[in-house]
Amino acid sequence: MLKKTFAALALGSMLFAGQAMAADYVIDKQGQHAFVNFKASHLGYSWLWGTFKDFEGSFRFDAAQPEASKVKVTLKTASLDTNHAERDKHLRSDDFLNVGKHPTATFESTSVKSTGEGTADIEGNLTLNGVTKPVVIAAKFIGEGDDPWGGYRAGFEGTTTLKLKDFDIKMDLGPATQTVDLIISVEGVRK
Repeated sequence: MLKKTFAALALGSMLFAGQAMAADYVIDKQGQHAFVNFKASHLGYSWLWGTFKDFEGSFRFDAAQPEASKVKVTLKTASLDTNHAERDKHLRSDDFLNVGKHPTATFESTSVKSTGEGTADIEGNLTLNGVTKPVVIAAKFIGEGDDPWGGYRAGFEGTTTLKLKDFDIKMDLGPATQTVDLIISVEGVRK
């Protein structure tokens, strides 16, 4: 009888913990705890790194049921920064992102599939340069818990590789630069 009672209590606390962990989060851009970075090969000799400084988003995360998680992010394409004003101006032009015509890019998840302990593939639709394509972000859970200001946070990182031509980017930078890698790091504050 004691074993059954203990088992029932343990199962009940696990179910309660799982339900308590399901929550909505706002990406903490204000505290600079989130980044949307990219890198592309420069002629096959080095990497060109950049970031998008202005974006917002949210996610729903349930550690007990990661497949029920959701992600939505919108970024302002003109916020692109590679630490070189003339290059940034060119990347914002219609040769690349055409920010005058397409001022935002969006990603919205369609499914999350666990791939191992703390990892998942986030499938979704990316709209960039006026083109919407399915992409898969390889995501890794970093951690979650209370913060010093009375809030609760969860953090993830993710990567994906995009083919420039898939998003109607016509500028040909040579065979070494046909793709760009996105590196995403987010920390969310529970609502």
